[in-house]
Amino acid sequence: VVYLQHVRSDQGCQVFTTNPAQLLLKTSPKLAQSHKDYENAIKYYTEALELNPSNAIYYSNRSLAYLRTECYGYALVDATRALELDKNYIKGYYRRATSNMALGKFKAALKDYETVVRVRPNDKDAKMKYQECNKIVKQKAFERAIASDELKRSVVDSLDIENMTIEDDYAGPKLEDGKVTLKFMKDLMAWFKDQKKLHRKCAYQVNALQMHTEKITICGDTHGQYYDLLNIFELNGLPSITNPYLFNGDFVDRGSFSLEVILTLFGFKLLYPEHFYLLRGNHETDNMNQMYGFEGEVKAKYTAQMFQLFSEVFQWLPLAQCINNKVLVMHGGLFSEDGVTLEDIRKIDRNRQPPDSGPMCDLLWSDPQPQDGRSVSKRGVSCQFGPDVTERFLEQNKLQYIVRSHEVKAEGYEVTHSGKCITVFSAPNYCDQMGNKGAYIHLRGSDLKPEFHQFTAVPHPNVKPMAYANSLMQLGMM
Repeated sequence: VVYLQHVRSDQGCQVFTTNPAQLLLKTSPKLAQSHKDYENAIKYYTEALELNPSNAIYYSNRSLAYLRTECYGYALVDATRALELDKNYIKGYYRRATSNMALGKFKAALKDYETVVRVRPNDKDAKMKYQECNKIVKQKAFERAIASDELKRSVVDSLDIENMTIEDDYAGPKLEDGKVTLKFMKDLMAWFKDQKKLHRKCAYQVNALQMHTEKITICGDTHGQYYDLLNIFELNGLPSITNPYLFNGDFVDRGSFSLEVILTLFGFKLLYPEHFYLLRGNHETDNMNQMYGFEGEVKAKYTAQMFQLFSEVFQWLPLAQCINNKVLVMHGGLFSEDGVTLEDIRKIDRNRQPPDSGPMCDLLWSDPQPQDGRSVSKRGVSCQFGPDVTERFLEQNKLQYIVRSHEVKAEGYEVTHSGKCITVFSAPNYCDQMGNKGAYIHLRGSDLKPEFHQFTAVPHPNVKPMAYANSLMQLGMM
């Protein structure tokens, strides 16, 4: 039994010997890898800090737990607080740097990595992270220096796909007269299942807000977990005119089969353009792809030019989908300010990398919270919104409820805000360590009442998640 042991002393009530969060994170690695235990660690550290609010170690270790649960904004706040209490606490600099890297704040991260390397010049891990971060900062500076106000030339303009040659020894799936067919999609999924690569010519070839339907299946984040995607199709049937799907963003990154996932999804979009829908997530963006694996995976399996094409396509993905004028689906959530209408969403210029604030950012990044009002995001981007915010938005836009994704849920889904805010997450045992179920939702009939279907993770080849991610995101932290 893990518990806080309180004893009386001349200085008052203090925490002694037994550190429950530390036990969870350090003495039981198996437990510490599950999402539930990270949440418990956060809870116990919070209790410890209520008793001893000047302990830099507790703040730093809670920062680590927040990093593990992707609450990067909270992690940054805790690491900063640890350093305010003890400016010589080196782990605080390390974890603040990691938080800033996860948020794309590379210059701030570099400054902290410099501090770590200066204090610990023989620390190989810290030196490697400093060098990698420095490389990213210089790359970003170079990109800004060569940026032009002229219209950027599309990657497509530089491709001569028709004259690309498919070698005689290539035995994989091919498009028929340049078109995607159901046979091609079945062959493609089997080809990918055997860990084989689609020919680059075919990969290049593969590479709306309002809709009306009698039924649809909504899936949440898949995050490069290709074999779990195949399991969804096994359980729920392949996409078709009579079996439409909507995938709600975050198709790529973290999982190491992201290329297989996105090419399969793009293939079905080409095969059934009016019955297969893809919405953009916060991981269909350059900064996320650079850090969390998709860029590295595409370059390893194809070329940098191929990644540039994906980047362009991602920018054209819709940000939201309104179903039968009753349900609004988006990856993240609602807005930092009241008054946003469906027409405002339609007018968003989506062909770009998302800004740090505003409606486009909110659609990709925000999260619900149980209490009314809005608060600072645990992620450090956008906001958290309460049930009153949801109620006002639905009433103004004459909608019944919203469906969003973006967050790991132990059961694969969660219903909050009196049934008016639904989260669905379709990557079971996320990153091979969270132990969560996956889920998808059926919406049927005139009332579009949601039906939830859960599933568990299936085996995949021995390729670890984050295999292609930037080394700074491997979280081998002090």
